[in-house]
Amino acid sequence: MTTEMMSFTAIQDEFNAYIGDIVYATMTTVDKKGRPRARVLIPVWEIVGGRPVGWLATYKTPVKAAHLAGNPHTAFSYWTPRQNAVSIDTVAEWIDDLEIKRHVWDLYRETSPAGAGYDLGRFWREGPADSGLHVLRLEPWRVQVIRGTDLRSRIWKAEDAT
Repeated sequence: MTTEMMSFTAIQDEFNAYIGDIVYATMTTVDKKGRPRARVLIPVWEIVGGRPVGWLATYKTPVKAAHLAGNPHTAFSYWTPRQNAVSIDTVAEWIDDLEIKRHVWDLYRETSPAGAGYDLGRFWREGPADSGLHVLRLEPWRVQVIRGTDLRSRIWKAEDAT
């Protein structure tokens, strides 16, 4: 049974618990021919104004950059063998602001509210100002949380989602 939630807070605890447990997400983008491409990454999430906002510290590879330039819509999928799952549909945007990179760096270090971070210094040794560090802001428009014990599905959609 699927229930639509008016407020993200109704699913926030399960969202955080499942992401903290699963950690790795499959991120899917599409190329200019509409073909999907998936890769496994670790985004971090925070709640801003009652809504989830995601951040992805990543390398700006030619494929990822081209896909997002052509279509900024991305999908993130978390799954565990216990059948707990989170699906997040977002719009992604590259952010180059150093203060935001510092904020994202700290979220990863603090493991984010969902508990899925790590030490970014393992990959970007010069800290938030490292020229190889790129950040994607992930603006969710739809989040689905599925509890594996009874396959209960709850969906939140942003008010401005179309």
